[in-house]
Order: sequence, then structure tokens, then C-alpha cells
Amino acid sequence: MELDLIMMILVLVVGFYMAWNIGANDVSNAMGTSVGSGALSLKKAIIVAAVLEFAGAFLLGSNVSETMQNGIVDPTHFMDNPSVFIIGMLSALLATSLWLQLASYFGWPVSTTHAIVGALVGFGIVGGGFSAIHWQEIGSIALSWLISPVLSGIFSFIIFSILQRKVLYALNPTYASKKLVPILAGIVLSTFTMSILLGGVHNLKIELSSLQSLGLALVVGWITYLIAKILVRRIHIPETGELYNKYNLSQQLFSLNKSLKHLQKAHLVAESDTKNEVSSILNSIRILSASLQEKSGYHKRHSEYETVEKLFSFLQILSACYVAFAHGANDVSNAIGPVAAALDAIKYKSLNNSFQSVPTWLLAFGGVGIVIGLATWGWRVIQTIGKKITELTPTRGFSAEFGAAITILVASKMGLPISTTHCIVGSVLGVGLAKGLSALNLRTVREIVLSWVITIPSAAIACMLIFYLVTAIVPT
Repeated sequence: MELDLIMMILVLVVGFYMAWNIGANDVSNAMGTSVGSGALSLKKAIIVAAVLEFAGAFLLGSNVSETMQNGIVDPTHFMDNPSVFIIGMLSALLATSLWLQLASYFGWPVSTTHAIVGALVGFGIVGGGFSAIHWQEIGSIALSWLISPVLSGIFSFIIFSILQRKVLYALNPTYASKKLVPILAGIVLSTFTMSILLGGVHNLKIELSSLQSLGLALVVGWITYLIAKILVRRIHIPETGELYNKYNLSQQLFSLNKSLKHLQKAHLVAESDTKNEVSSILNSIRILSASLQEKSGYHKRHSEYETVEKLFSFLQILSACYVAFAHGANDVSNAIGPVAAALDAIKYKSLNNSFQSVPTWLLAFGGVGIVIGLATWGWRVIQTIGKKITELTPTRGFSAEFGAAITILVASKMGLPISTTHCIVGSVLGVGLAKGLSALNLRTVREIVLSWVITIPSAAIACMLIFYLVTAIVPT
């Protein structure tokens, strides 16, 4: 009995350590865009994450946790010796936690999901052989890892491209923002509500049909739209001169600056007479650009763009809440799934009765660990996501967060343990690409991709070593 109690405590401690590391690394990915754009301070981001991550973990966390419990390693291979299964789950949690702490120290936004799946595969191979792994499930998960960053990137690219066209390049950006922000706020909240209700919230025993979920989501979206519309009325719309109303000088300036970049490249490779001609054209365009800036009140418009970004910072706070909830729903399973499986095996001393639904107190336990991890060590990875991949503003940050959140929550409802890291980084890349390849820090992108590639084998090897070490000490 005493050994069982010790094992339970050990599993819970290592599970909490794992949840702490998820907070330090993965939640930082989720909140990094908001902090990087200036929409939220680090302190406020932690408060938002504390509430929404916990809510997501508690309300929807069980969907993916069940996949992590018995979807990777086949427990029937360990029926005769449950202690091997318990040690394996413990080894997987510890190996993943150590790898995540190392990655967080260097500021690498690695995938927690990659790490825990890699570790579980490592345990399955050494503990039960290749046949102990559900390879078909692994194939589905691996496919979701490839699809999720692409989908997130596409969503975010489309969202930001629409914002560029409809707001940032509009004749009157403030007026365009006042029209668009309430609509977007309604869409965010209705999507958020729909994604929570669709399929039911089992922990609260809420079961609604698809039509009821859609109806309630539309009501929430409509109320949000009306409230946002009332709030944005207070914002002053700057008056514009006749010339400015007639011609969209900002579009002309944008095109001129674009042509300047191309001409500068041509000037570098041109020879003699051609170089002189290109140089002359460059000077003419620079003079024209300066003249247009003066006519259009460029510097006045710059302050107008600050008003636009301030408007979108409120919208980004909404999308940050969405991302935090989605992350809690999906990634708490990385810590809680193996913990639930090990605790059930200890409790029943057999794998026959294991893998019941994940208890709500365990989901809450994981949610607390995640929040503490963000609060104590999250700032390292927040810097990478928020500042080092591409420059983020509230409009870009909102586009990245909303695109990622849609992908993450859809996957959570399907029970797919996708990588939140992939979704966030894919979204930030999508937004950066909307501004052109030069807007990306390709060196940082290369380092991130490399850390992703080595995560799975690193976690698998670490798990194998820990498993061998523990089984050499503890008789099974």
C-alpha cells in the first residue's frame, strides 16, 4: 500500500512538473503574439492565460487527454505487468519535461505535443516492442502536425490580407476600422461560442444540438457586435482634405516605395550607363515620394494608424482569450493523459479497468500547473514568438491569433493532439509573408524548424534511457 501511495505522489509530482513546462513553453507561444504587439503587458497576459487556460483545460481538456491515455501505446501489451506501463508513463512525462525545460531555457518554441508523443513512442518500443504502438494513430497525429501550421498560416494570411486591403490601405483607416472592428468582434465571439458548444461540454453536462449551438453562437456574436459598435462610436474620425478624398495617396506611396526597392536591386547589378539612368530614376522617385508624403499629410496619417492599431489591440485581447482557451483545451492532455493512465493502473493494479474518463480534478490540477509555468518562466519563449520572427502590431497579432485559434479548437473537438506551437508559428509566418519574405527573420525561423525536427528523437531517446534506469533500480 505504501509503495502505491509513493508511486501516486511521484506520478502527480512529475505530471505537475510537465504541466509547469507546458506553461513555460507552449502557453508562451500562445500569448507571445499579444505581448509582442503591445496589446497586453506580460502581467496582463498571465492573468488572461490563468483564467482562460484553466477554463479550456477544465471544460474541453478531456477530449484529447483520452487520446494521450491509450491512443499512442497499446495497454493490452502490459496486462501481465502493469508496473511496466506505470514506469513507462512516468518516464515519458519526465523525459518530455526535461526536454521542454532545456528548450525553454534557450527560448526555443518547441512542440510539447511532439515531445510527449515522441517519448510515449520511445517507451512503447522499449517496453512492449514495435507492435505496442498504434502506428495508425501516430500517422493521423503526424499528418495533423503537417496540416495544422499550413492551415493556420493560410487563415492568418487571408485575415491580414483582408485587413490590409480594407483598413490599412483604405482612404480613411479610422473610419474603416470603426466599421470593421465590431463585425470582427462578433465573428470572434460567435466562433468561440460555437467551438465550445458544438459536440457538448461533457464536464458541465451540457449537450446541445448543432442547430442550438449555432443559434446561441449567433446570438452571442450579435450582442458582441452591438456592444462593440456602441463603444467605437466614441472614437473621433479625422477629417481629410479634398485631394486626399479624391486620390488614395497612401496607395500611391506604397507602390512608389515598392518600386524603389526593385530599382535599388537593379542599381546594384546594373553597369555603367544603365546604372546612371537607374540612379536618376531613383532620385526622381525619392523626390516624388517626399512630395506625396507632404501632400497627403503622411505624418498626420501615421498618428491615425496608431489609432487604428489601438482599436485592434482590444480585438487582439479577444483573440488572445480565444487562443488561451483553445490551448488549454488541447495541450493540458500532454500532461494529464499519461498521469490519468498511470493513476488508473496504480488504483486498479490492472489495466483491465483503466482509462475511464479523465476526472475533472485532474484537469484542474493540470490547468494550475500550466498557469504557474507561464508566470515563472514563460518570458523566454514569449520574446522569440513576439519579437524575433517578424515585427508584430495589433492588426498582425490579431490575424495570427485568430487563425491559430480556429485551427486549434477544431482539432480539439476532433480529439487530435495537434501542435499549438506549429499553429502559432505558422500563423506568425503567414502574417509575415503577407508583408513579403523580407519581413521574416529567416535565421530565427531556421532555428525553430531545427528544434522541431530534433524534438521527437530527443524525447524518445531520453524516455528510453530513463525507463532503463528506473527499471534497473525498481523491480517490475
